[in-house]
Amino acid sequence: MLFRSMGATPDYPAAHGLLAGRTVLITAAAGTGIGFATAKRAAEEGATVVISDAHERRLGEAADQLADLFGTRPLAVPCDVTVEEQVQHLVDATVAEHGGIDVLVNNAGLGGTANVVDMTDEQWGKVLDVTLNGTFRMVRAGLRAMQAQGRGVIVNNASVIGWRAQQGQAHYAAAKAGVMALTRCAALEAAEFGVRINAVAPSLAMHAFLSKVTTDELLDELTTREAFGRAAEPWEVANVIVFLASDYSTYMTGEVVSVSSQHP
Repeated sequence: MLFRSMGATPDYPAAHGLLAGRTVLITAAAGTGIGFATAKRAAEEGATVVISDAHERRLGEAADQLADLFGTRPLAVPCDVTVEEQVQHLVDATVAEHGGIDVLVNNAGLGGTANVVDMTDEQWGKVLDVTLNGTFRMVRAGLRAMQAQGRGVIVNNASVIGWRAQQGQAHYAAAKAGVMALTRCAALEAAEFGVRINAVAPSLAMHAFLSKVTTDELLDELTTREAFGRAAEPWEVANVIVFLASDYSTYMTGEVVSVSSQHP
């Protein structure tokens, strides 16, 4: 048996064809975080991947990267999840290209730091509109398509901050708590149509963009809270998303799965 030190990152696991033959649509899939890691992992597991992001240049770069890795350039559709017309176009384009959507991963979210007494309506509203309302719009559009199919899986990206408190994060925490509640309620509606809806709740997944927008002091503080003494790799969160999207979790719906030791 191989033992590792507490803070060591595990080896990247081999794929097992868990999503073979399925079409997987992922929002906010450009860049270096959970979205792109999920797209890569889904492709490794045999899925046909569709990626989306509000940033067109980064979206194109992500599509090029996936083409280099897997030999096929995925459908890449720009989408701002705060705009209903773009959300519907994304779903319609995926259905038109691939005949349906088997898995929808809602990864789009927006953070920020401000104390409540200093927070403007604009700051509050922007975080809520991307993180919660955007997830709602995607769930609504995706679920309509999946109801017509009589099958499908939706995985939302929540956060442990939806359970616990963190100073300066009232808007983000409220949005992520809303994503959890949306997941539970929508799952009850979706079940009769053969559609499952679950969520993951990561705590700290380290990637290049996060390190640019977060102070070293805060990252160090958050890291010390983790049981393994390190941040998660984005692919470690992606693995749990793939599990929830796969047939290994067919009896799970309306659940929020913590990908950390931070569940209260």
